[in-house]
Amino acid sequence: MRADTQTTIDEIEKSLDLLRQRMGWETAQHRLEEFNAWVEDPNLWDDPEKAQKLMRDRQALVDQIETCEAIARDLSDNVELIELGEMEGDEDVVKDAEAALQALAAKAAEKELEALLDGEADANDTFLEIHAGAGGTESCDWASMLARMYVRWAEKRGYKVELQAENPGDEAGIKSATYKISGHNAYGWLKSESGVHRLVRISPYDSAAKRHTSFSSVWVYPVVDDNIEIEVNPADLRIDTYRSSGAGGQHVNTTDSAVRITHLPTGIVVTSSEKSQHQNRDIAMKALKSRLYQMELERRNQAINEAHEAKGEAGWGNQIRSYVLQPYQMVKDLRTNYETSDTKGVLDGALDGLMAATLAQNVSGKSRAEARGEE
Repeated sequence: MRADTQTTIDEIEKSLDLLRQRMGWETAQHRLEEFNAWVEDPNLWDDPEKAQKLMRDRQALVDQIETCEAIARDLSDNVELIELGEMEGDEDVVKDAEAALQALAAKAAEKELEALLDGEADANDTFLEIHAGAGGTESCDWASMLARMYVRWAEKRGYKVELQAENPGDEAGIKSATYKISGHNAYGWLKSESGVHRLVRISPYDSAAKRHTSFSSVWVYPVVDDNIEIEVNPADLRIDTYRSSGAGGQHVNTTDSAVRITHLPTGIVVTSSEKSQHQNRDIAMKALKSRLYQMELERRNQAINEAHEAKGEAGWGNQIRSYVLQPYQMVKDLRTNYETSDTKGVLDGALDGLMAATLAQNVSGKSRAEARGEE
């Protein structure tokens, strides 16, 4: 068997081992039997909310078991095919099985990363806010580049992206924007992106072609499920309506349809300016409840949400990631030291490697390589 094929097999086995560790493989069948016993209880649906949660948890366990069994089965089948092909001198069988192993390695690695997304709200849809830091046009342009990066990342994963509110820059780019990104594990993937992002480049707005450093901040918080109750006292709210600004032309708003809600006890401000006033009010209230829920998640899980607690201003000392386009090409996450020279790919939405490294560190306190026992 070729050395690179054995390396692929080793990678699949490592992913499978970590998948089993995360799900508690030794007790999985016993837990499934318990779930099945509860499902057969004729009084289960007397409490619909509890029943729905139990059914979701059972299905999640079934999916985990089936995933592990399928990967193990495909691995065994293709290894046997390679050995058989080598014995019989059939190169076509060997090549087909090796190609299947490569595809299986990619699938196993993806499932390994998804196994890290088991937090309370990880499966939820998410809100993504981007704010330009100090620096005028430069920072506004950087904020728009970040918005494009995340939209492209989301679209590549098949997520639905909805612009909730946008405040354009005076000359270019955006001062701020809020998106709702919908899809399984949207919050789980994006939660590690909260913090300050730093860009170093030759400015297209500087006639002297000097190098500039710009900052923008990103904040991610989950969309609250319908079955999660967040109580908001109307007396704690200040609701303002105003005329939203845009690029002008026939689509510019001519009525005070945009809505801004301020939660007085916390100082949280949410806005929506893309729909009718009634829709904007509903969208803004959902965003406020999500922000309040996020605060509760932070209290429960301080370690994972350190970036939210230390959010601060978008500038030196608060950054989580640097994007250097000049004098060299490098994107580096300052929390994990993960880096890549593919700056164009990252800015076009190739973020999975950066996200995966942070997810692994948040869960285990180690890099993904360390968690796998690699040097």
